[in-house]
Amino acid sequence: MTLNPPTEPQEESLGALVAAASDQISTLVRAEIELAKSELRFDAKRAGMAAGLFGAAAFMAHLCLILASFAIAYAMVELGVWTWLAFAIVTVFYLLVAGLLVFLGVRRLKGLTGMKRTLRSLKTIKSGESGLGPVAPPASPTAGQVGTHREPVRPGQ
Repeated sequence: MTLNPPTEPQEESLGALVAAASDQISTLVRAEIELAKSELRFDAKRAGMAAGLFGAAAFMAHLCLILASFAIAYAMVELGVWTWLAFAIVTVFYLLVAGLLVFLGVRRLKGLTGMKRTLRSLKTIKSGESGLGPVAPPASPTAGQVGTHREPVRPGQ
């Protein structure tokens, strides 16, 4: 290995420096993108495996629920309830639980707001308005809005 004797630094032009920096930045960005791709592939494989394991566990839990339902029904038969009535009671119980879950799910869906602000913003952009017109002063907060506003804190107040 040969050592180059120390030489005086040459003054490079600004254009050459910008070109070198641009080349190094693009190389860095490409390397970061490749790193992100490889990490994403690794994480996607792990997430897929975990999803498969969760699916298998859910299937096994569902089988256990079916067996537990039979056990409950036959326990009711041992207590003196007719067989058909015991199975009907278990079935009605599960139908009530399913109905409750549907009711709760529908209530959650009604609470969705969608993308109102995004759609409003896109309409504003499409119409060509700047959206920077006069802004109305915020109203004083009501009981349902306490904490949603911000006021500056001034020392001595």
